[in-house]
Amino acid sequence: MRTGRISRDTTETKILVEVNLDGTGQYDVETGIGFLDHMVEQFSKHSLIDVTMKVDGDLHVDQHHTTEDSALALGQAITQALGDKGGIQRYGHAYSPMDETLARVALDISGRPHFEWRAKFTQEKLGEWDTELIEHWFQSISQTAGITLHCEVLYGTNNHHICEALYKGFARAMRAAVEVDPRKGGAVPSTKGQLGG
Repeated sequence: MRTGRISRDTTETKILVEVNLDGTGQYDVETGIGFLDHMVEQFSKHSLIDVTMKVDGDLHVDQHHTTEDSALALGQAITQALGDKGGIQRYGHAYSPMDETLARVALDISGRPHFEWRAKFTQEKLGEWDTELIEHWFQSISQTAGITLHCEVLYGTNNHHICEALYKGFARAMRAAVEVDPRKGGAVPSTKGQLGG
């Protein structure tokens, strides 16, 4: 089993994240931000990556540290679980429709973080979660998981649908990218013989 476990303890957040890339989409998520919980649960369910995420953050200040650090830790756990990335598909993409909204997510587990964002929200909050932090969550996981990540909303009007379509698209793209291809015989999917650097 390809698993990762990250424990972070700072003055801003205390976090435990565990992942199993070969899971069935089981999750146990408690961040203190209801809508963020819902999105991480969607990620787990649709990527088939088991995720445990427990966050005790300084929500009395604001939601920034909890949002950012949860994504950083999840990315670190995924990187740990991937090891040398031998045999993985590496690339993934998905179109994700949700009612009137259509999102497109494409990614490369390249070891070279790069992030492109083409999405907008027309309200300040979803539940109690600040919508400006959604882009930052994706940027943060791209950074520590070493992902080239492109997120785009092609069209849509409902802010809940826009956010959920992005998370589900990310999940489906990650599911494809972390899958092991038996034809590769465990080889790292790069002519350099390694990913990143």
